[in-house]
Amino acid sequence: MLQVQDQYDSLYNNFRWQVPEYFNIGWECCGKWAQDRGRVALYFEGEGHHHSNDNSDGRTEKFTFYELQQSANRLSNALTALGVKRGDRVAILLPQSAETIIAHVAIYQMGAVAMPMSVLFGPDALEYRFQNSEAVAALVDDAALANLAPVRGHCPALLHVIAVGKHVPDLIGPYTLGLNHLLAQHSDDFTPVPTRADDPALLIYTSGTTGPPKGAFKPHRVLIGNLPGFVASQNWFPQENDVFWSPADWAWTGGLMDALLPTLYFGHPIVANMAKHPVSGRFNAERAFELMQRYGVTNAFLFPTALKMMMKAVAHPREQYKLKLRAIMAAGEATGETVFEWARDKLGVTINEMFGQTEVNYLVGNSHGKWPAKPGSIGRPYPGHRVAVIDEAGNEVARGKAGEVAVNRYDIHGHPDPVFFIGYWKNEEATKNKYTGDWCRTGDEAIMDQDGYLWYQGRADDMFKAAGYRIGPSEVENCLIQHAAVANAAVVPSPDAERGNLVKAFIVLIDGIKPSQELITSIQAHVRGKLAPYEYPREVEFIDALPMTTTGKVQRRVLRLQEAERKKQLAATALPTAA
Repeated sequence: MLQVQDQYDSLYNNFRWQVPEYFNIGWECCGKWAQDRGRVALYFEGEGHHHSNDNSDGRTEKFTFYELQQSANRLSNALTALGVKRGDRVAILLPQSAETIIAHVAIYQMGAVAMPMSVLFGPDALEYRFQNSEAVAALVDDAALANLAPVRGHCPALLHVIAVGKHVPDLIGPYTLGLNHLLAQHSDDFTPVPTRADDPALLIYTSGTTGPPKGAFKPHRVLIGNLPGFVASQNWFPQENDVFWSPADWAWTGGLMDALLPTLYFGHPIVANMAKHPVSGRFNAERAFELMQRYGVTNAFLFPTALKMMMKAVAHPREQYKLKLRAIMAAGEATGETVFEWARDKLGVTINEMFGQTEVNYLVGNSHGKWPAKPGSIGRPYPGHRVAVIDEAGNEVARGKAGEVAVNRYDIHGHPDPVFFIGYWKNEEATKNKYTGDWCRTGDEAIMDQDGYLWYQGRADDMFKAAGYRIGPSEVENCLIQHAAVANAAVVPSPDAERGNLVKAFIVLIDGIKPSQELITSIQAHVRGKLAPYEYPREVEFIDALPMTTTGKVQRRVLRLQEAERKKQLAATALPTAA
């Protein structure tokens, strides 16, 4: 491999933000490209493609920016007719699809607020978010309607549900409409509302360690704030003929802000390929390679879990597939040297790791070709972001010393950083606690070395990632406690070679109830039915009492360290497998 020349200092020091007074994500990601009627925005592949034993249609379609814009205009008119006003929250419960893009563009260009939610959410997860956000309308995948039905009566603000799917009838009931039927009644002529860059655009709920999920409220300008990191982590996207793909769900900041919106902003096509339920339709490594070959994918965002599966499934990808891959960004958990080396040697791509979070995304990372990556490091602050490692009081700590990663409201030139969220929805206390002066705290610990590279040390709290999904223990624990046999519960990560971590529950049973395998199965099914499938505990251990602080707080840290030690012992005693 050629030695990379380090251009970091000049790129970082010479960077200047350009945030116009008026900016609208809908216009920037679709409207401005729609005049070119042939320009492709989306390649969509139904789940059954090349799998004849699959019961779905397997259709492959392409959509131009023009076609998506026409439908978005119809939807904006339809939502306006239903009484949706500027600033109203509209939920999007859809998988990767053309309808998801149409919904986002339609909501942004009318000055309303998009609220993306995973189609994996169960009734409890949906009820909390709908009640808290007071969303007035929702576009819902037909498969997700069943989870919304039992809680809809508890969400008085939710007046209109628009069902999306091939087999949706025109009119399902007085308050549930079929999308295609609705669009057919409205004009494809719509004038976008002029929104300021600071106007609200997006509400994304993020799980925390205490209490229910918090809504991160974000303005239109956050897209601009994400662009330097996106461009850098994708090796200077866009280049001619760039095509993007990521299996990351567009309902999350990762799928939306690290893949979908920036790709469309630059007028390039993205590939969508999603089972109705991404957990049951598990990530398939061979399928990922086929997909990248078929569409000439040049750029990707892949979770380390997916990369590990690809590495195990295909030893020599470049011999088996014709790939055009030129950049991979990885985030969510550590890539690790094995995967890093496999990608470099067998895919011919140096993975650019990235670090960010829902509230302030795309802060730190690598850009192979512009500055060298140090394997194991999460990289350097991307241009435009002033990032430091700070102590409790908000002072920067010495290089080489651990502290909390924080980003300043102002860049090195004193200009406001557009990546910042507005605050937590209806939660001033939590917003206040996120800041120390102008420093926004991420809750993640790291060490910055002499060259300005960050080395991740873990969460300052009990959040963790499992297979790329962010797990907040409290939502899972609250659900566990609702089970008739459970007196108390604590949820911690259990290290796992494939997923990074598994969700593990330590459970104290109600007096008189005996542990059994049937009980474990019953507890797991209980959580699966109420939350998202990725949140249920894959491992359950019954204990007599949870470790507590003197003030009565569960010490998850004690259990976490104990579990990490147990897995280490297991690995040490396991028989070595033949290479």
